[in-house]
Amino acid sequence: MERKKVAFYTLGCKLNFSESSTIARQFQDMGFERVSPDNGADVYVINTCSVTEHADKKCRQAIRKFITKSPNAFVAVVGCYAQLKPEEIAEIEGVDLVLGASDKFNLPLLINDNRKLATAKVYSCDIDAVSDFLPAYSSGDRTRSFLKVQDGCDYHCSYCTIPLARGKSRNMPIEKIIEQATAIGASGTKEVILSGVNTGDFGKSTGETFLDLIKALDKVVGIERYRISSIEPNLITDEVIEFVAQSDKFLPHFHIPLQSGSNRILGLMRRRYRRELFQERIEAIKRIMPYAFIGVDIIVGFPGETDADFEDAYQFIKQVNPSFLHIFPYSERPNTPASEMEGKVKPNDANHRAKQLKELSDSMHMDFYHINVGRSGKVLFESTRKGGVMHGFSENYIKVETEYNKALIGKVVEVEYKQVTSNETMQVTLKQN
Repeated sequence: MERKKVAFYTLGCKLNFSESSTIARQFQDMGFERVSPDNGADVYVINTCSVTEHADKKCRQAIRKFITKSPNAFVAVVGCYAQLKPEEIAEIEGVDLVLGASDKFNLPLLINDNRKLATAKVYSCDIDAVSDFLPAYSSGDRTRSFLKVQDGCDYHCSYCTIPLARGKSRNMPIEKIIEQATAIGASGTKEVILSGVNTGDFGKSTGETFLDLIKALDKVVGIERYRISSIEPNLITDEVIEFVAQSDKFLPHFHIPLQSGSNRILGLMRRRYRRELFQERIEAIKRIMPYAFIGVDIIVGFPGETDADFEDAYQFIKQVNPSFLHIFPYSERPNTPASEMEGKVKPNDANHRAKQLKELSDSMHMDFYHINVGRSGKVLFESTRKGGVMHGFSENYIKVETEYNKALIGKVVEVEYKQVTSNETMQVTLKQN
């Protein structure tokens, strides 16, 4: 008997990828075969994002694309967009299930033998009722896994719908996360990315701390490298920085949201820090890890942001000199305080500011690569082969290329950085053991 096929299409953050993979394992345990969404399937699961209006649009496009591709397939939609706007999704002809935050891990039990439904069923709930932590990690990649260590957020920044989509900050105990990390290590995966909405807030629901977590993970056998995904600047303690600096496993790679380099705009955003704290944290990292990669999130065109505010922010970012900027033009989200604020910035002005920051980011990124030329590093090589070369990433997130060698796939190899190419990769030579 031919096995039923299930396909996943995931948009958005690392949390979504970890959760899609976990749901996929549930389907596989039920006898389904996981296939690429482009190959056609009996069941499609679309895991959505809703961080911007553009993200909502991409979700709708994906839903319609796969309904058109496989009109007889059972289509289920989960994720943040499903939680925030379930009825909007249910109105799309061909959707069978829409699952909110509490129900997405029950999906394999709710597909009704994957028979098409006349109208979509919606399983969504008041986000205030979302209290359980649903553990998840990604699998099937020989190089890295996204491990969910925290979910939800209590910060309620004025522009953000994540607390409405994912609920309050919560986590499961360290001992349970160690069990999952041990399973990842036993699978042969070399690198783990710690994922969460507000990763540094870990421990709020269990009386533990983020420092406790990373110290415990550092001892897990089989995992060679850890990266910490987005962590708020006010939660990067000296102890966390010092531990990462001395650890053989935790890598000198930090992704830190700033959102604006203007204190006035940070206040309007209801962020929990001023730029002086952000700068002090960056300087603390660089003092003991001078070659650490520091990626920074920035929102441009926030309501009330004037040309003077932007110039002030631009000069601050240039002075702090991170390694890379993730730039997002402000997107108005329903049911947020920012959507009611005055001083809306024209889209053309926001796009122009984003372009200026992109040019600054490109310059800082290239400078970061160049200061590493002549140094040595350890690279985890990936399986992708393009034009006879393969790529990988160093501890401090430098993308490297070398001649393709199948024996290198999934291995951590010491290299010497030789030359930066025009496409922001580093040519390397392998060091002899």
